[in-house]
Amino acid sequence: MKLAAIDIGSNAVRLLISEVVQNEQTKNNPQFNKLNFLRVPIRLGFDVFEKKYISKEKIDMLVQTLKAFRHLINAYEVKHIKVCATSAMRDAENSKKVIEIIKKETGLEIKVISGKVEAKLIYENHIAEKLDNKSKYIYVDVGGGSTEISFFDNGRLAYNNSFNIGTIRLLKGRIHEKDWQHFKEAIKKATKNNDDIAAIGSGGNINKVFSLSKKKEGKSLPIDLLHKYLNELKSLTVEERIRHYNLKLDRADVIVPALEIYLNVMLWAGCEKIFVPKIGLADGLIHHLWEELSN
Repeated sequence: MKLAAIDIGSNAVRLLISEVVQNEQTKNNPQFNKLNFLRVPIRLGFDVFEKKYISKEKIDMLVQTLKAFRHLINAYEVKHIKVCATSAMRDAENSKKVIEIIKKETGLEIKVISGKVEAKLIYENHIAEKLDNKSKYIYVDVGGGSTEISFFDNGRLAYNNSFNIGTIRLLKGRIHEKDWQHFKEAIKKATKNNDDIAAIGSGGNINKVFSLSKKKEGKSLPIDLLHKYLNELKSLTVEERIRHYNLKLDRADVIVPALEIYLNVMLWAGCEKIFVPKIGLADGLIHHLWEELSN
């Protein structure tokens, strides 16, 4: 069965098309094979976190992107689609109007999800279970508008929450000291009296850092290496980051605030390493859609 998921984030819009393979051998553990993945950096957060609404220009970009996604979904003959929007659409004063325009122009129905639902969809990828269900893991998903946190203790979800601290908000100076303090206190309280916690990072920025590290898939990144990359990248201008690290513009400006968020969470939780399984909200949406259909 082919499934499609669209994640309308604060920095980019992503389409994931997957094929779920289930037979006698994989009955209890279906395989999710990625057929296509597309990312378009529309950057809705640059409008919303400054002006509180999505501009006509960004709406037009979103419509054209989703029309293209719709054509590709049809070409793959996908019958089941899930479309979700996160932080920027949550905050936009004209989100209802934008959703109506998208429905009229593309036929796609957008569901704006809460931060807590976003966190739940990300850990529904069940990555921690594949690593070691006797250990302790903190999922950290850093986006343009928010950061989702889920803490697992011996395979049990002990805490999950969403915080309005994201890369674009940081770039725009929209994060205040009290926001950082609340974030810090929540992480410390959730992980109190726990040691040997490993982080699991998701999001395009940590994926890029993992690629730069040349580590083999499945290996973790030590916290010292993240510090090294942060210091190197901070010392460069955006243009220099593009040249030296072969980054796209929409990655070069947000990678530094992203690393700052990952590192802070790891320090507060006492993590020495972070696993980067290269999953995100779109993967969680695919898993969630499959479970809905299976039930």
